[in-house]
Amino acid sequence: MTISKRSDLLLLPAKLSSLRSIAFQLQRWKHTSPGENEDLVPKEVEARSAQEAGLCNPSSWRTYDSTKVGINKSAISQPAWGIIRSLQQKGFEAYLVGGCVRDLLLKRVPKDFDIITTATNKQIKKQFRRCIIVGRRFPICHVHMVGTITEVSSFDTIIKDVEEGKEDILRKALHTCSEKDIVRWKDSMRRDFTINGLFFDPAKSRVYDYVNGLKDLRSSRVTTVVSAHLSFSEDCARILRGLRIAARLGFWFSEETAAALRKLSSSVSSLTKERLMMELNFMLAYGAAKPSIQLLKKFGLLEILLPFHAAYLDHQDKHKVDYTSTMFMKLISSLDKLLSPDRPCRCTLWLGLLAFHIALVRNPEEASVVWAVSSFLYFGTWSEAVEFVKQLDKNKKSVDFLPEIKALREAKPMSEKMLKEKVLNLTLLVRSSVNAFSCKESLREYLTVFPEAPECSGKVLISVKKRDYVAKLFNDLDDNRRRESYDIDYELLKKDDPDEIRFVIGKVFMDTLSARIEDNVVKKQPLLKNKEERMGMQNGS
Repeated sequence: MTISKRSDLLLLPAKLSSLRSIAFQLQRWKHTSPGENEDLVPKEVEARSAQEAGLCNPSSWRTYDSTKVGINKSAISQPAWGIIRSLQQKGFEAYLVGGCVRDLLLKRVPKDFDIITTATNKQIKKQFRRCIIVGRRFPICHVHMVGTITEVSSFDTIIKDVEEGKEDILRKALHTCSEKDIVRWKDSMRRDFTINGLFFDPAKSRVYDYVNGLKDLRSSRVTTVVSAHLSFSEDCARILRGLRIAARLGFWFSEETAAALRKLSSSVSSLTKERLMMELNFMLAYGAAKPSIQLLKKFGLLEILLPFHAAYLDHQDKHKVDYTSTMFMKLISSLDKLLSPDRPCRCTLWLGLLAFHIALVRNPEEASVVWAVSSFLYFGTWSEAVEFVKQLDKNKKSVDFLPEIKALREAKPMSEKMLKEKVLNLTLLVRSSVNAFSCKESLREYLTVFPEAPECSGKVLISVKKRDYVAKLFNDLDDNRRRESYDIDYELLKKDDPDEIRFVIGKVFMDTLSARIEDNVVKKQPLLKNKEERMGMQNGS
């Protein structure tokens, strides 16, 4: 591995002390409104001598050869490559930054590619024909290219956020450092987590690290760039982003970061419903819903975002049920197997899935009814759904989820007329259950199924328009939507196509119920002498 240690940037002790002081002042300036002289930096900042010595000491800054740290340039999207080349050809510095660099280092498919450049927003807009400047306080550019939107931000926006006089003080403290290093370092100090503070210049094959991001990446650790309490107080949405990152990557939180998460978790209630939905969709729609739900529960955030399911899991806990084996968690796990960062869905899918589950908790049904609804959504026709249920009844396949699936009362299968009546009633309940996400009064009513649940403190997440769109997924039982293929069309799923969403909801439920049957078969099997004998029984031989 090629590492540049920046030994030429070592400062004398007096200058290093001055540099650390300046770094603290930068954080103070960010948290003090014009006209205020009050020091708003928490005591935790001054206690972090070891970490901040590293962050503010140029001798700790590192440059890595990207080929030596495992980045494959072929994983960079063509639009991102094109934007970087175009900017650099005009004489500007341009880098990939943030989560995409992190994911490239981990050999994962980045969700998107963010770029930062020394060009101003006006210069960026002039450079690209299809470019829109968005945002007020911190404007960025959306560059449209080859059917994708790439976010391009300017270092100039960050520099202007620091008053000119204070900028002069900073330059004096860092006068031995290169201008490019100072610009990159200042930007990295304003980022949320160290593993998101890396810069990558693919043209030069260089990765720049000013906050020990690569070290934390190799330790699978999520830690804030500055004091966690300070960082989360500045922007409480970072709490949700931190949970999302940890869930998606399987990382753990540093002790200080975890403590701040617990202490400040309730502050996310101040976010708008649009922002909460955006963050929740990032958690549930990209293949990491199960670990996201587990972390939300662990840090007390599930009751704010999904209060019904928080009460459901608490109820299961109190009744000595392992919540990871509940129907809800199994559904979420089945969903994860179908999605990934490069094959996501939109919120309509998981909202429909959760509404279906809420309806079953409110009104438990026999397995054959749940199978009928699921298979109708999956096959697209009522005749195929009925035939599928008949085969299940013939083979006596049973499912035992509690409280959602109630025990079979009759030995003989119910008539098709009775089955259709029960299915229609269940779909009606599913449609009304979507209100749990759009109406606080409805949510309070639904929570009465859990007498021990605390008073609802959750947020309304979706609009009436969105509620109606999700509810319509469960309309028109007699419509013939026979599928030509039973493979998921992820392009249609990203476009929120209702037929594709119905199909995936049906598949998730059918996969979950099928897995439960297989689990029950395995549990009932006696201990066998060898693997081959067990496999023979599972295959019916």
